[in-house]
Amino acid sequence: MQGRRDDLILEHLWLVRHIVGRITAQLPSETDLANLESAGVLGLVEAANKFDPGRGVKFVTYAYPRVRGAILDELRRNCPLPQHVLERISMVRAAYEGMEGTATVERLASTSGLTEDEVSDSLSAMRLTRMISWEGAADALESQLTNRDERPDVQVERAEQKQLLAQGIAALAERERLVVTLYYLEELRLKEIGQVLKLSESRVSRVLSSAMFHLGEYVRARTGS
Repeated sequence: MQGRRDDLILEHLWLVRHIVGRITAQLPSETDLANLESAGVLGLVEAANKFDPGRGVKFVTYAYPRVRGAILDELRRNCPLPQHVLERISMVRAAYEGMEGTATVERLASTSGLTEDEVSDSLSAMRLTRMISWEGAADALESQLTNRDERPDVQVERAEQKQLLAQGIAALAERERLVVTLYYLEELRLKEIGQVLKLSESRVSRVLSSAMFHLGEYVRARTGS
């Protein structure tokens, strides 16, 4: 039993790195990856301890939410953002809250006095601090990649959400639409997307952050949430 547990852990360390890579893709470069990987490994160990193969569920399916949850808990406990990033977040948040009509990265930059890159970086940081709720669009996209048995009413609601997200993605600028598709649906890493589009990894990250903000605004405007 002990040996099987150890094998599960060793065979699935890649899952920790995969989840850390996806979570930190939209977080600031100052994020401490070592701490997040350590937290993810602890989540993996816990999953291996509690896993029951008799239930007919694959270990990777069972472990994924537990590893991801452990990493997110670590992020919440230890905000890695330096003061200058927090100050920019406050500027972007103030610009957003005082803005009438549709908010865009360009308008936020103009209103806050920051560059568009600084606004995009701040949007990435906001995913960590949870100061504003537009990261829900990303969570909804992630949920599409997981197959789950759900009640008929939940399935209908999810189908409506998928349709709205599809419409929102179609409304994005071409580069933003392509990055979202490659990242969430094709599950390419930022580096791989950069190679496809001939962009730096940091530029891809900023395009993805802008895309998720614009998609979140699209969804919010049509749902009132």
